[in-house]
Amino acid sequence: MSKPENTDHIWSRAEIESPCIKICVIEPKSRLCTGCLRSIDEIGAWSRMTAEARSAIMAELPARASQITKRRGGRAARLKS
Repeated sequence: MSKPENTDHIWSRAEIESPCIKICVIEPKSRLCTGCLRSIDEIGAWSRMTAEARSAIMAELPARASQITKRRGGRAARLKS
């Protein structure tokens, strides 16, 4: 009986990984995810984007942090007053 061929190469992908950090909350004003800073449209289209499009978005992400409105503490902060 022959040894099965190694097929790991079939499953390897040379794509940019998703910047998702599993904190998926869309900030209403900017419509950006507070976790990964992608727009809701970018998140939805990510798996269909070219590597070039993903690279371009990844390069923009650090500059987007200033677009997220900082939370004021929510209910817990109001109860302290």
